[in-house]
Amino acid sequence: MARDWSEAFITGESAHEGSDERDDARGGLRERGAGGRADKRGGLFRRLRESMAKTRQALGSEIQATLFGVLDEHTWERLEEALIMADVGAGTTAEVVGQLEGEASAGELEGGQALSERLIELLAQTATVGDARIDIRAEPTVIMAVGVNGTGKTTTIGKLAWHLREELGRSVLLGAADTFRAAAGEQLEGWAQRAGCEIVLGDEGADPGAVAFDAIAQARANDIDVVIVDTAGRLHTQDDLMGELSKVRRVIARQLEGAPHETLLTIDATTGQNGLRQAKLFAQAAQVSGVVLTKLDGTARGGIALAIARELQLPVKLIGVGESVEDLRPFDPREFARALISEE
Repeated sequence: MARDWSEAFITGESAHEGSDERDDARGGLRERGAGGRADKRGGLFRRLRESMAKTRQALGSEIQATLFGVLDEHTWERLEEALIMADVGAGTTAEVVGQLEGEASAGELEGGQALSERLIELLAQTATVGDARIDIRAEPTVIMAVGVNGTGKTTTIGKLAWHLREELGRSVLLGAADTFRAAAGEQLEGWAQRAGCEIVLGDEGADPGAVAFDAIAQARANDIDVVIVDTAGRLHTQDDLMGELSKVRRVIARQLEGAPHETLLTIDATTGQNGLRQAKLFAQAAQVSGVVLTKLDGTARGGIALAIARELQLPVKLIGVGESVEDLRPFDPREFARALISEE
């Protein structure tokens, strides 16, 4: 079953500790009982499969034609081509197909279904890197959000704030440190209202480090649980702006020891391998701890999640599969791999 939000965070408490009290406080918004959780997880997986339809359709015919047909050199070449077209990446593809071919040749896998299941398992292993949970044990926890313009970073921040409040009962404050883009503050303010959280705004052109500083100071003064700092959607080719990003990080660290506790990089899945190049540069400048992969419902390149995990050793922590608040969800490597490959 797909992971739910109770499994997406490191909280310092047991998975269900305090859940009844938080349910009561929110009017019972969370479904209760094992049956309710199972139904919800099943629904999440169905939504994931639907959102991955473009990638799966691009792969599906090739997977069926190769793994369920005669296994020869041409078969493995076709499988490699299909995975590369889905942006799984050349290196990842070579490793996975080589492993699958070796096991099939040794007679360890018999039949197309066994081969398909093993392919899913190998892809899931590739996507499993580090700890995919978001650590919110610090008081307050500071999450820094980075990424290129147009990747859905600000929207992701708003959705994450909503889930922190609704699913975990945490208080959240947003810091609008993107002071370069016109109307960025207004957009984030709209999400703050929707998520029911506070926000610290800066004037257009103000020092983003100062906005981040003020946000953390306000959170400490008001016992806020989580601060999410938005930063300008910087073009990764602009060295001066990447330097500014590093400066914001230093300001946050001076304000609160150990902060930022998480730095989440938002990548647009539709950009494919260009997204991987962005991730490499941001990882150097901002000490990224995890990736949020957005717009998976609009691309046939969903395999980029695997390439990011393998080549950068960065966990994909969240994925965006649609426009609604519920369409931001925790990343589950096995369910992702199954949604990528399986027609069932």
